[in-house]
Amino acid sequence: MNETMEQQSVRQRHRPRKWNWGNADLYLMLVPVLAYYFVFHVQPLYGLQIAFKDFSASLGFWDSPWVGFDQFQRFFSSYYFERLLSNTIGISLYALAVGFPMPILLALQLNEVKWLKLKKFVQNITYFPHFVSVIVVAGMITIFTSPDGFINAVRGWFGLEPANLLTESAYFKSIYVISHVWQHTGWTAIIYIAALAGINPELYEAATMDGASKLKQMLHVSIPGILTTILILFVLQIGSLLDVGFQKILLLQNSLNMESSDVISTYVYRTGILQGNYSLSTAVGLFNTLINVTLLVTANQIIKRLTNNSLW
Repeated sequence: MNETMEQQSVRQRHRPRKWNWGNADLYLMLVPVLAYYFVFHVQPLYGLQIAFKDFSASLGFWDSPWVGFDQFQRFFSSYYFERLLSNTIGISLYALAVGFPMPILLALQLNEVKWLKLKKFVQNITYFPHFVSVIVVAGMITIFTSPDGFINAVRGWFGLEPANLLTESAYFKSIYVISHVWQHTGWTAIIYIAALAGINPELYEAATMDGASKLKQMLHVSIPGILTTILILFVLQIGSLLDVGFQKILLLQNSLNMESSDVISTYVYRTGILQGNYSLSTAVGLFNTLINVTLLVTANQIIKRLTNNSLW
């Protein structure tokens, strides 16, 4: 009898599934998403071959001569390679160290606010910068950091001389990171607020009965409750470590702060778009992607071994 049931189970597993036409409208909704990824993410992979060629627009993809890894060697031996890699990693790690904890802290604080109107007001204020155009943000930064801007007015209160901060390399990374935190903290906090909403309220009640303060409830109930979300977002940010915000850096970049503002993405723009060196810029972009993928896989495996939480 057991063998017969097992055989039936095997036949059911291997039986071809019939198309459920009742869900056709749901499957149809996937078409625009699949089309987007195919057109903008899958199809462009065909063009990666020019990273291994001396590409000429007149010859096309197939007739341009193969040069192997010459474009990569050219980039690695470039005068700018060390500066580009140092600035890219430096800005990314700076933004990660300062910007990653901020949404968590904001979400934890908002979770403790019981006055609903105040909570919504703070949420709206912190979410709003995310929707401001990068061009507008860059314009605001330029005005605020000018010699007669707000920041220099504050510096004057402490007896400091006014300065055009965007023309000094020493201040560029801090200006970029602070504006990045201001722009994205509130939006990222939405994910953590949603995760906090899923924590069982009985855990807070039990902690209160045990005499735990609000701080201890955060440390022993709230943070463990959203730890999986924190780790997943951390892994994702590690996987995009070299993808520094290209648009804002380019808008704030000038010849005087180039020493600290020049990153891989701006170099790709200069060589690929302005100078028309498509093979070199594609090779640099491919190198950047491979490093990001390596970091993503490595970070995921480390987090998986340490905490049993991972993306896959």
